[in-house]
Amino acid sequence: MDEFQRSWLLAQLGPDTDPAELERRYFRLRSVRTVALEVLGERRAKLLADPLKVTVDGVVTMDLQENLRGVERQIEQVRQAPAPDGPEDEDDADEAVAVTWLTPARRYR
Repeated sequence: MDEFQRSWLLAQLGPDTDPAELERRYFRLRSVRTVALEVLGERRAKLLADPLKVTVDGVVTMDLQENLRGVERQIEQVRQAPAPDGPEDEDDADEAVAVTWLTPARRYR
């Protein structure tokens, strides 16, 4: 992973994300977009594992539903945003590359 890819990941996931962990994931997944989606998916799963809303009558109410919606919006944004993966990015697989051979119109003797 180069510096530009690392910077893109940190911009998507926040500066507190461990760069060494991102490197390990990139080595395994080979795509910065896939790394970002995996980290965001784990954050979403962690939010879903606990109750989204907790109320202690007269003391406190904690509501994490907006946090969940924010992570889901961020996942969608990462899916649609251009990523610095280069030509091997899965989303660019529908682009065609044409190769042609040029030959002379007339043959000379």
